[in-house]
Amino acid sequence: MNIFNQIVPRLSRSVGRKSDAAADETTNSGQTLKPLFEVQETNEAWGLTVQLPGVTKENLELTAENDQIVIVGRRAWQAPAGWTALYRESVDSPYRLVLEHDNNVDVAKIAAELKDGLLKVSLPKAEAVKPRKVTIS
Repeated sequence: MNIFNQIVPRLSRSVGRKSDAAADETTNSGQTLKPLFEVQETNEAWGLTVQLPGVTKENLELTAENDQIVIVGRRAWQAPAGWTALYRESVDSPYRLVLEHDNNVDVAKIAAELKDGLLKVSLPKAEAVKPRKVTIS
């Protein structure tokens, strides 16, 4: 079974323009960035790993509603006191990732951990889609 039959990545509607949710979270170019991510699968769950460098737990929100997993985060860099950047390519960038699924995720059991710029999310499969061993009579 292909994982993308179960979880389909979709760019947020806010990419490239402001939306209600991201109206105050834009980069210098006015865009919200889609973070890099990967999806793994076991018999019990899907694993989602999202790269969010510089994002803290306080600046991160994960919601599961209807058939979507939504991740919104913001990287905010602060210069140390008395320090002036002479050159800087990175921006204080907001991230937004929307993943759609076909309601085969047990939303009540979703767990997430943010460590070293990686958000690891466990998306347990609903009982109805887990493989079952059938007893033969």
